[in-house]
Amino acid sequence: MTARTTRTLTAAVTAGVLTVGAAACSNPDGGKSDGPKDAAVVGIAYEPDTLSPLLGYGKDGNSKIFDGLLTHDAKMQLKPALAAKLPEVSGDGLNYTYTLRDGVRFSDGEPFTADDVVFTYRTILDKKTNNASKTELDAIKSIEKKDEKTVVFRLKYPYAPFAERTVLPIAPQHIAGKQDVNTGAFTTKPIGTGPYLLSRWSKGEKLIFKANPTYWGGEPKIKKFTMAIIKDDDVRATRLRSGDLDGAILPPNLAATFKSDKGLHTLTATTYDYRNVTLPTGNPVTGDRAVRRALDIAVDRKAMVDGILDGAGRAAYGPVPTDSEWFTKGTERRHDLAGAERILDEAGWKRGSGGIRTKDGKRASFTLWYLTGDKLRQDHALAYASDAKKAGIEIKVQSGTWEVIEPRMKQDAVLAGGGSPADPDFDQYTLLNSALAGDGFNNMASYANPTVDKALSDARRSGDKAQRKAAYDTIQRALVNDPGYTFLTHIDHLYVVADRWAPLTTQVEPHDHGLASGPWWNVEDWRPKK
Repeated sequence: MTARTTRTLTAAVTAGVLTVGAAACSNPDGGKSDGPKDAAVVGIAYEPDTLSPLLGYGKDGNSKIFDGLLTHDAKMQLKPALAAKLPEVSGDGLNYTYTLRDGVRFSDGEPFTADDVVFTYRTILDKKTNNASKTELDAIKSIEKKDEKTVVFRLKYPYAPFAERTVLPIAPQHIAGKQDVNTGAFTTKPIGTGPYLLSRWSKGEKLIFKANPTYWGGEPKIKKFTMAIIKDDDVRATRLRSGDLDGAILPPNLAATFKSDKGLHTLTATTYDYRNVTLPTGNPVTGDRAVRRALDIAVDRKAMVDGILDGAGRAAYGPVPTDSEWFTKGTERRHDLAGAERILDEAGWKRGSGGIRTKDGKRASFTLWYLTGDKLRQDHALAYASDAKKAGIEIKVQSGTWEVIEPRMKQDAVLAGGGSPADPDFDQYTLLNSALAGDGFNNMASYANPTVDKALSDARRSGDKAQRKAAYDTIQRALVNDPGYTFLTHIDHLYVVADRWAPLTTQVEPHDHGLASGPWWNVEDWRPKK
């Protein structure tokens, strides 16, 4: 979503970090070729709440401090990590057997074993563990240690994308098992098997990583890697231009300003990352299905893609991108202001003072929050409000931190986001399942539709791809007639990075970009250019 595992705080990187960054960009013509090639400082927009995989950190892979049983390659295909090979799957799809890699140790020197795998998954599934993503592991019936190098997962039903869930990082039982899972020191001082060690975490400022000299995959060439947490897009761009950063994620209009800069390289990552507006059913205006339907076609998605994203994205009609094999053709909604007005008229929402509609003495007005400093969310929110006003709906746009926004989510709308490329279940189940209504950042709109609930369950419980596709088609068609959210755009992620290392590549990315995504998804494989 937007912040199941992230919060953002404005801060500057301290002088020690600036020294590294400035040295990397001292070339007067703007190039970044003179600095140390074994260190990098990048600017990211989001900061994790925790660094414990038991609480959700790194659940989609690329956690840097940890490894999962499996990981993804550049094309998002699964490959072994802590497992020695891909799992053996029983004919009925109910048993997954993993053989573990030999010789792996945690960064404190203790050996990695099957006990750590069993501990990690059992702890996440424990009701006492504050992990908002535990429903993603609902299919697990049991986790068993067959021997020191073999783990067997037994499922309740044949959950087709289960192997994708085993990119989840493994925590050390000998450390995390001796602490309170929700509040212990492990949440901020993690020990893992990954390519990097956490050297320092200054909340709201930066995370500093150093290369793990005993990493089973070989010690990284980039010895020091710093992630500067800078939530404000404009500040991030300014810091990149001044030489404080070696790279950063930027919105399209700001990334475009670096096209002529020597020594900098812009990379585009295709994503499943969408922006949407939550329409909480607990609000008397957004809870009206006619209002939701009208907003769904009053919005001009193409104008947002062209004007806000500079073409770096696509119109969104649901959580599935239009170029995905899982997208249901025919569910696209054209911009139709006249149609929106007709829906509102027929539902009894009549034009009143200032052109704003009323019904039974109730004004068609509600508040829409967006995250302070997030220019893309701000631009989407303002454009959405402008389109709504043309239909006679007043939207009062406000900005705030997640601490301000979260208590208001059941009544006020939020310019939110989400998206996971690995499997349609991963995003849609938590977004639309009525059982998760109002559960923190799960189902923020408190959406409830029995047809959708059944299709969500059918899709995750079937091992047949055609049956799963039919279920997701049902969901996407239901969202046309009964939208709980207004989906706006799918956004390409743009990164501007010093052209001093190789390979600089990107993957197909989820919404939760930052630590796990970007050109630094494989920073452990970077090599300095000659």
